[in-house]
Amino acid sequence: MIRAGLSAGWIKIATPFFFAAALNAQQIAGRWQGTVDPGQKLHVIVELAQATDGGMTAKVFSIDQSPSPFATTKATFADKVLKFTVDEIHASYEGTLSADGGRFDGAMTQGGRRLPLVLDRQTPATAWKTDPSPHTVQMIAVDKDVTLEVLDWGGTGRPLVLLTGLGNDAHVFDTFAPKLSANYHVYGITRRGFGDSSKPAPDGTNYSASRLGDDVLVVVEALHLNKPVLAGHSVAGEELSYIGNKHPDKVSGLIYLDAGYPYALYDEVNGGFMFDAAELRRQLGTMIPGGTPPVDQKKALDDLLAALKQVQKEAESMRQSAEDMPAPAPGPRPSPPPPVVGIMSGVQRFTTISVPALVIFASPHDLGNAMKDNPKARAAMEANDKRSVEGQATAFERQVPSAHVVRIPNANHYVFRSNEADVLREMNTFIATLPAAN
Repeated sequence: MIRAGLSAGWIKIATPFFFAAALNAQQIAGRWQGTVDPGQKLHVIVELAQATDGGMTAKVFSIDQSPSPFATTKATFADKVLKFTVDEIHASYEGTLSADGGRFDGAMTQGGRRLPLVLDRQTPATAWKTDPSPHTVQMIAVDKDVTLEVLDWGGTGRPLVLLTGLGNDAHVFDTFAPKLSANYHVYGITRRGFGDSSKPAPDGTNYSASRLGDDVLVVVEALHLNKPVLAGHSVAGEELSYIGNKHPDKVSGLIYLDAGYPYALYDEVNGGFMFDAAELRRQLGTMIPGGTPPVDQKKALDDLLAALKQVQKEAESMRQSAEDMPAPAPGPRPSPPPPVVGIMSGVQRFTTISVPALVIFASPHDLGNAMKDNPKARAAMEANDKRSVEGQATAFERQVPSAHVVRIPNANHYVFRSNEADVLREMNTFIATLPAAN
């Protein structure tokens, strides 16, 4: 009887609360939109709906990067405050509903940074589309149990294949690609681990530069493309350089869209920390009991000392740059997604390129609002950026003299967006110089 009475009493109290929560969810159901600026302005759509249990569900779209949404892991709305988290990108949002019910004033927090994000309720007149780009989509098998999303924007002329930066899918080119389809037949590939492509767990080799580059070549073959031009953004530079080194006969030319960093070309004069540290680790392994002993121990020790000096030099330079930067926020740092870890641990060392190449650098980068409230840290960030970008541009000029290196000042990393006209002009000029595919 006591148990039954308690149960009945709980129902009498909880039912009005449940009903109110359902009304709140209904009140804000629909799509909301706003812009956030983590270094470049991104258009965000949040789709809210009432869950079957009376709670809330939410989907978050970053439509400049992909029409595919991020699912939230938790969403609540109480006392006019909307909260949700997106574990996939280590982000959270909190905003307060305005008195007229048409706006959330709040901020997105990601990586310890609080980024203002005001969300306005969509109307038919103001609504942004999630995927307005004119393309078709197909899935192409590239490996056992691995298929890649491939977009086709159509067009006539030489085939042009667009490769994405880290974390993006091929929809990042939804606005840019149609500007190219007047002169070329344009495709885009979403690499494994992202978007709607398969996401195999990293096993030490399946996200290496060679594996990712071979994925691109399998797609090229499946589409029956004859020596296409490949254009890659950011980390796609490693796929371009792999193909340009190992399979130069498969392509007509390579275009690096702010993609010429150490994963694309190792600086033989100044080195590269992640590559030199990996080599040092390999050499140390030969000196530890249980490892494969070197044939010539004296030479092995000389090589080890040289590697130690190189890594020390690079570490001291990095430490100097870090001294003027603010201390990281306390607490555990979020781990990157497994595909990102797989890609960064699978980089390979390339020292030259064997096919015609256009290499575009944003130099110096437009760093947006980063560290604007800390002038000393901002100055250190700008100096470090200038040093690293110019170092890579100079390395390309020195090691790949046939490459055409272009610097676009004050462009952001997504240079094909921030300086679209400049990039289109340089791409068209470069492609016009390439011989016709046989």
